[in-house]
Amino acid sequence: MPFRISVRQVVVKLAFIFSISALLGFLVGHVFFVMLLAALAIIAYQYKYIFTLSTWLWRTKSISPPEADGIWGRIFDGLDRLVHKHRNKQKRLNERIRRFRDGAEAIPDAGVVLGSDLTIQWSNKRASRFLGVRWPGDQGQRIDNLLRAPEFASYLEQGDFDTPCLLASPVNADIQLELRFMDYGKGHLLLLARDVSKVHRVEEMRRDFVANVSHELKTPLTVMRGYVEMIQADGDSLAPHWQQAIDVIEGQVSRMDRLVEQLLVLSRVEVNTENELKQPLHVPDILQQLLKDAHWLNQQKKHAISAEIAPDIGVLGIDTEIKSAFANLLSNAIAYTQEGGEIRVSWRRYGSKVKFSVQDNGPGIRPEDVNRLTERFYRVDKSRSRNTGGSGLGLAIVKHVLHHHNAELVISSRWQQGSEFSIVFEESSVISV
Repeated sequence: MPFRISVRQVVVKLAFIFSISALLGFLVGHVFFVMLLAALAIIAYQYKYIFTLSTWLWRTKSISPPEADGIWGRIFDGLDRLVHKHRNKQKRLNERIRRFRDGAEAIPDAGVVLGSDLTIQWSNKRASRFLGVRWPGDQGQRIDNLLRAPEFASYLEQGDFDTPCLLASPVNADIQLELRFMDYGKGHLLLLARDVSKVHRVEEMRRDFVANVSHELKTPLTVMRGYVEMIQADGDSLAPHWQQAIDVIEGQVSRMDRLVEQLLVLSRVEVNTENELKQPLHVPDILQQLLKDAHWLNQQKKHAISAEIAPDIGVLGIDTEIKSAFANLLSNAIAYTQEGGEIRVSWRRYGSKVKFSVQDNGPGIRPEDVNRLTERFYRVDKSRSRNTGGSGLGLAIVKHVLHHHNAELVISSRWQQGSEFSIVFEESSVISV
């Protein structure tokens, strides 16, 4: 039961003691002397237990408080209860910490808890194997003092943690890591490093396979085209059904040739990460040339193509890749808009950024298809794409080109009302021409 002491109890007890001492003093003829002795005895009693309490708190290692009688006994019992309550709470907290650490050690990723100043607060064992971070030895060190890769320093400087950072492990260069930062509690960050070496190797194998197969297909396709053209040159001597068959073969060879060419372009774009190849580009001149080429593509469908091009804006980029991205968006609009449609091309400032857009009044795209348009070989309508010669690679090429140029593809479409495909370049890529 909880022990309570009141002022009234203390006063009554002191009054009783001093009354007894006064009575004894009266009997011996020294009232004040006996009362003084009683007061000194009370003070000595209290200080005895104060010293005992001080010794227990600061000098002994005993967990249990000392034994005592009376009020001090009750006080020590209360302290003993508080100590046990604190120890039980500490046990529960330690158990939670143990379970957290066991869980953190069980995940396949390296985990590092960082302060707001990027100093290391804690890390699991995989952080030592992947990042070379050892806890508690490296506690208090800044993470960028241990990870000195230029790409990691640039990633921290940009402060955009929505996308991961890819770099080789400082411990083992054969291990490719994907680093992600996320908020962790108040004023902390959690750094997770995942081993993506297998995914990286599979992706390299896929790119090599596509590139090699495309190169191998190029030669037989060229031979087939040569023979088809040679047969077509003597087409007058062929029966009508053979002439029709040769025309079908020529159409399919051309379609296959375009597919192989786009595969080769995609392979080159995927592996090209050389920023030093970027140079100032006069985008208005590029667009004027693309518009001239578009008129040849537009002879059959006869779309009304209009352009609004700012003459003084350019970008830093790779010439062939930028042309490929712009041409893909423009040729898609021409191919998939119904005959006699309207296509508007614009190149203008977009706040501090700059935007290239192609807008049409074609059939539009269903909302469930929009997010999948940049997937390789994905086609909204396979029969329509086959009729227009589409391969499903054009927007995949655009996506990789824009990734190299720190740009964004924005797709806005309403079903049966048209679409707008836009490329937004960041301010750092914009130049005046």
